[in-house]
Amino acid sequence: MERTAEIQRKTNETSIVLQLNLDGTGISDIDTGIGFFDHMLNSFARHGFFDLKLNTVGDLHVDAHHTVEDTGIVLGQAIKAALGDKKGIKRYGDSILPMDDSLVMCAIDLSGRPFLVYDVPLTIDRVGYMDTELVKEFFYAVSYAAGMNLHLKLLHGSNNHHIIEAAFKGFARALDEAVGQDARISDVLSTKGTVD
Repeated sequence: MERTAEIQRKTNETSIVLQLNLDGTGISDIDTGIGFFDHMLNSFARHGFFDLKLNTVGDLHVDAHHTVEDTGIVLGQAIKAALGDKKGIKRYGDSILPMDDSLVMCAIDLSGRPFLVYDVPLTIDRVGYMDTELVKEFFYAVSYAAGMNLHLKLLHGSNNHHIIEAAFKGFARALDEAVGQDARISDVLSTKGTVD
């Protein structure tokens, strides 16, 4: 059975419709109004083998903050909903992903306890039309809405586009591993008997 979710969220700042299939093939149809952000989300879908359909209409006349943050919230909610009771999943995933000059480490625990450790220093204010400080805001929103322990660390690199893309692709690969199912896990991977 495919693990899917559809989330709709409308506020005075954004209107978002997102469809996610954790057991997809990497097909995406994404429009947030921010070209670089679309590129990152397309990379996330492709490299995690997630089918992702997303339309975000945000108050870009203000800035990109609400659009990026709220998209992260909805993506996190969709991951949580698609996972359901988390029975049979590996729970943990990690990746060390190179992209040209950059190398980024990502580790995930789908524990139900949200926490973000973000050590990805960037040296310019914007890439394309996206403020680089919003990369952290996006991952914070995803981790807390999904109930995910997420660590991202830049090991080395100098090109900000490459660093951010490595972070998104590394996140995709780590998440793909964490949501993967293992026949040896009959219930949930926890000595407590639950993963909230």
